Order: sequence, then structure tokens, then C-alpha cells
Amino acid sequence: MTLVALVTGASSGFGEIIARDLASAGHIAYASMRGTGEKNADKVKDNTAFAADNGVDLRSIELDVQDDASIGSAVEQIVGECGRIDVLVQNAGHMVYGPVEAFTPEQCAQLYDVNVLGAHRVNRAVLPHMRAARSGLLVWISSSSVAGGVPPLLGPYFAAKAGMDALAVCIAKEVASFGIETTIVVPGAFTTGTNHFKNAGKPEDAAIDEAYAKLWGEDFEDQMQAALAETVPDAADPGEVGKAVVDLVAQPHGKRPLRIHIDPASDGAAVTFTVMDRVREQFLQRIGYERLLHPHGREDAA
Repeated sequence: MTLVALVTGASSGFGEIIARDLASAGHIAYASMRGTGEKNADKVKDNTAFAADNGVDLRSIELDVQDDASIGSAVEQIVGECGRIDVLVQNAGHMVYGPVEAFTPEQCAQLYDVNVLGAHRVNRAVLPHMRAARSGLLVWISSSSVAGGVPPLLGPYFAAKAGMDALAVCIAKEVASFGIETTIVVPGAFTTGTNHFKNAGKPEDAAIDEAYAKLWGEDFEDQMQAALAETVPDAADPGEVGKAVVDLVAQPHGKRPLRIHIDPASDGAAVTFTVMDRVREQFLQRIGYERLLHPHGREDAA
């Protein structure tokens, strides 16, 4: 069955991989991004060429997760062209790197706005269509940092990812009665192949940043990044995330797991999340709302 998928943050990294893999699997994939006519115009051309070369339906679309009007326009266009949205991949996000104290509150708020509120804005535009259809699949790209190893220098990013993960867990229970299914994909620390560190934001409080650098040594941040890279096997392929999403989408409605892990570094998140998710399930059972753990809707839909 050909499904209609919207992937946020698809100009590069996991988002680009996921959108292309979904299109290659025979689905209609909308790769959303900012600046389709400007800074990402080359990405649009690349997607057009990829679609033509591979005979797939990959469509670029303008969508800024920080702009309600932009989101609404994109969703309206997709529904106008296809009549529905079957799969929403919440991937858009931004990373920062540096001492937590050196990031201003405004920077942290901006990061939260992209990683958490951005997903909420997109949900508010897409979920009414899924609720009306009584079917759908929400795929959230989380991070092993939420429950696994937590190195320094990534605190604001980790906090935002934890917020997004918590939102996903709660929404999963709320939309299940509308036949909408949720899976949270948990990638580990892929230090190559995604440009996460290359494009990471830096702290704006230079004086505090310098104070830490003076204590630690000027090369501490590079050494920490190298140490993280050492935990990742040479064969680690971020493309496994795209393959996992394709496999997930292909599974029958109601049979998809709440969470899957793609963590070549094995930082412990798979163990911790298993316990956390079990405790949450048991609490719902305890208060008599076990039915919220599974979607109830059209069995022949995504």
C-alpha cells in the first residue's frame, strides 16, 4: 500500500535519509525544509534529480517548524495533492555544543522551540486529518541521550530531546483511541554521516565559554568529541535509521513497537528505556487505562 509521508527537517541527515528511503520503498514522501527557494534550493534540485533517476515519488516542500503559517500551508498542500497524510516523521531539530552555562536563556529557548514546540506545531496541523481518518502513524526521532550515556557539552540539546521524547510518550496515549499509532526511534551517537556536530550551534556568552576553555584546555571540546567518536564502530551507518523507519512503516497497524533503537555505540539507552516504558505501561494498567496503550481504529490503515 502506498502511503503519504511527511518528514520534517529533511534537508540533510536523518531526515533526508528517511525521506529518500520511504520514497524508494514506494511511498509518496514529502521532504520538508526551510528555504526551498533560497539556502536549500540545491537540496530541492538534488531531490528532484533523485526522484527522476530512481523513478520514485519524492517531493520537496517548504516547512518551517517555527512558523504556524508555513506548517499550515505545507499540510494544506499535501492534503490537497494526496487527500491525506498517513505518516508523520518528527525529525526536525538542532544541536548545540559547548558548556551549558555559556548558552544564554534565549539560546536555550530557541533550541526548545525548534526541537519540542516545532514538533507540537506540526502535530497540531497534521493530527486533525489523522483523527478524522481514524488512522495514522507518528514516528518520532528521539535520541539515546534521553536515557543513556550523557557526556558534557551537549546539555541544552539533550534537555530539548528529553522534552520531545516525553511529549511523544504522552501523545501516544492520547491519540491511540483515534486509531493513531506511535513509534519512537532512538538513534545513538552517529558522529559521522549526519553533520550534527558540523552544524552545531555555539554558546553566545564568550566570556563564560572562555573561562571553561581556560580551565579545561583549549582542545577539551575537540577531545570530548573524539572520545565520543571512539565509542561508535567504524561500520556504523546512519542509513540504518532510514531502513528502520521503512521497515516500521511496512508493519501491520497495531503491531508496531512503541520504541526501537539504532545505537551502534550501545550507550545503555536500550536498557533504561525498557525499564522506563514498562513502568509507564504498568502505571496505566494500575489506574485502569490499559486500553490507551494500543491504537483502536481502521485495521487496514497505517
